[in-house]
Amino acid sequence: MALIETVARSPLRRGDRGPDVIALRGLLTWAGRTLPGGESRDPDLFDGDVEALVRDFQQERGLLADGVVGRQTAVALEGARWRPGDRVLLHTPGHLMRGDDVAALQERMVRLGVHAGRVDGAFGPDTDRSLRELQRGLGLVSDGICGPVTLRALDSLGRAVEGGDPWALRTQDDVAVAGASLAGKVLVLDPAHGGNGYGTAGHGLVEADVTFDVTQRVRRRLAAAGARAILTRSEGQVPDVPARVAVAEEAGADLVLSFHCEVHPSAQASGFATYYWGGRRVGQHSAVGRRLALLVQREVVARTDVIDCRSHPCSYDMVRLTRMPTVLVGLGYLSNPDDAIRLATPDFREIVADAVLAAVQRLYLADDDDTVTGTLDLQAVLEHARRSG
Repeated sequence: MALIETVARSPLRRGDRGPDVIALRGLLTWAGRTLPGGESRDPDLFDGDVEALVRDFQQERGLLADGVVGRQTAVALEGARWRPGDRVLLHTPGHLMRGDDVAALQERMVRLGVHAGRVDGAFGPDTDRSLRELQRGLGLVSDGICGPVTLRALDSLGRAVEGGDPWALRTQDDVAVAGASLAGKVLVLDPAHGGNGYGTAGHGLVEADVTFDVTQRVRRRLAAAGARAILTRSEGQVPDVPARVAVAEEAGADLVLSFHCEVHPSAQASGFATYYWGGRRVGQHSAVGRRLALLVQREVVARTDVIDCRSHPCSYDMVRLTRMPTVLVGLGYLSNPDDAIRLATPDFREIVADAVLAAVQRLYLADDDDTVTGTLDLQAVLEHARRSG
């Protein structure tokens, strides 16, 4: 945990030295990443081999594969060290147990059809309820503790039993029965701010300013359509991800849209992309998040000349920690001159806001809606609200 706290203040990257690099190498080994040629002569050096292993791990886990170890990468590495049976698992409010062993338990319960929550690797209330239900079904003491007795009982079931994904089915059903109108729906808009400011400025633009302006434009459109739109921060504030997630949880949001700007060492990097929660395990995905991400991507690409960087599954904190469908919207690269020109233009921001509104409306429309992508506007959204009312 010490490494997580350290890199939250100052990320580790190639060229760094010290005990934190030694700890990082150990976590990479636990995660199954071994250095070519065995032990290094400089075990406290973050060299090119370590960077390559970090990138490989980040890519597998759906993180930004930049070779830099920040808090999200450190959390994932810490979780990767735990295997089923390494420790007794239970729900501890305020100090949730996290790790691959928790995710493996959740995935197993999804396969058995008893886990109605997310496979997020955090032993929260949903996992506790599901485990107690499973223990009752197995004739065990329903104490919510996954120790040797419960693991042996699970192993005795074999791997032939398969269930569905109740959480994914429930979220899809919530959208299906919600009605076409956006009136009364609650959306949380998250204008990212880049934390300590690392990598969030370029060509005279600052991520926090761009995202706040775009979310304000989206908020006004959603409000005109009768939705309740809530921002995770005020202008100038820099709350961390857990605080922004808490806003969505407290609001009981139907959807969350998190807006970001990217930077890259190469000025050639350019384009618009969307991201939704998805991982390599059964039950580790958001079906609604994926659909909304695809809709936002299609609407923006149809209305502008941005490079289409497509939609991707990921495990970034904002989509992993929220219980409702969440989409990260990558507006473009501040490090790219063409993207920066677009992002600085009020007209482009207006078009993006229109596209986001259209995508959200399309999410709630019937599958047979034949409105051409890129043409749905606020007046059409209001007409859906009128007909639904």
